Amino acid sequence: MAGERIHLEVKERERTGSREARRLRKQGLIPGILYGRGGKPHPIVVAERELRRVLSGEHGLHAILDVALDGQKSTHASILKDYQRDRIRGHISHFDLQEVRLDQPITAQVTVELVGDSAGVKEGGVLSQVTREVNVEALPMEVPDRLVLDVSAMQIGDTLRLSDLRAPEGVKLLDDPETVLANVTIPTRVVEPEVEEGEELPEGEVPEGEEAPEGAAEGAPEPGAEAGTGESGEPGTAPG
Repeated sequence: MAGERIHLEVKERERTGSREARRLRKQGLIPGILYGRGGKPHPIVVAERELRRVLSGEHGLHAILDVALDGQKSTHASILKDYQRDRIRGHISHFDLQEVRLDQPITAQVTVELVGDSAGVKEGGVLSQVTREVNVEALPMEVPDRLVLDVSAMQIGDTLRLSDLRAPEGVKLLDDPETVLANVTIPTRVVEPEVEEGEELPEGEVPEGEEAPEGAAEGAPEPGAEAGTGESGEPGTAPG
């Protein structure tokens, strides 16, 4: 469960815009927005190493953050609402926090983790995870870090759906119960066509992997063509 609360100090931003955001990132600061319970946005900024610290703990992206603005004693219980990553470096380049009430349920996306050795895989089947995240509703302190799905009893041809997933008490699954989470299928065999022994190739073609004989003409001579024709096109004469 996400029952851990982590203190995070942030500063309010006086200026916004893409140019200002780039300037902050060059200084090792990450721009973000804190949305209050009334919906009012507060542009904020936090050191990259500090943001990485609070989001790389045991509860990861589901941690409850006690956000303090500019060193204020009062804090705002918040969750990570959204974030963007830098395509090259991979770190978070912008983030949104949402202030929440700890006594009211919220919606969140939770990762589904497959555990166990499938019996069907042992017999040569292929296990595929079709859905990796599901939507849940729970109190902020009760949102699970992950949901575990046991696949050890799956045989070839079996499918597990959301209705087969057991959520902890107080956690409500919001997606369609028929949502496919995982299945075990027969591996697909790719059969390449083979050339039968003695099969004739079209005239002028060389079997793949072989080279044409040295000096071989690219095409057959025209019927009636004669060797020894001079520049004038008249047949040459044999030496007397």
